[in-house]
Amino acid sequence: MAALCFMILVPLFFVVAESQSTNKLNQTELRAAMADMRAKSYHGFVILLKILEKSPNSLPSSDVTFLMPDDDQLSALELNLDHLLNFILIHTIPSPLIFNNMLHFPNGTLVPSSMPGKMISVTNDHGLFFNSARIVSPNVCVNSTIRCHGISSAISFDGLDSNGDAPPDSMDSQKMHAQAKRSPAIHLKRNSPLS
Repeated sequence: MAALCFMILVPLFFVVAESQSTNKLNQTELRAAMADMRAKSYHGFVILLKILEKSPNSLPSSDVTFLMPDDDQLSALELNLDHLLNFILIHTIPSPLIFNNMLHFPNGTLVPSSMPGKMISVTNDHGLFFNSARIVSPNVCVNSTIRCHGISSAISFDGLDSNGDAPPDSMDSQKMHAQAKRSPAIHLKRNSPLS
């Protein structure tokens, strides 16, 4: 019986040890990337990553590309803690991409962000753009498997802010539009003989 327990527990120990070393590798890669970011003055993005680093399972794996607004752009945003992860995921591509490889993307190429359901359009016309954000500092992260590039502004999607939410004004108009569609008075007006 003891031999059977030994045969079961020893492989389990190696699986646990292997997963812990993988997390350390990811942390090592993230720390190296953050050092590169700090060296190029992307301090604000580093702070956001450090806040999320404390939350379990919040940051993507180390095989990613971060698209980083500079400190001036970040300071102009209205970020709150509830939307911080969404902001980072929108600015993360789940694959490490160096600038020279991205230059070969045809115009209109769609790349996924790490935010489920959010695709980023790539345009290569007088600069490389992700949605409307232009890459201004390519290949910032060079000492890890994580890739990162400085961008001119926060990434936004049509009708959504950089947190992935509808801005308050557009939410109000969307609600009003939805209510108008359901309103019986609107339907009566359309069906009345005077219209």
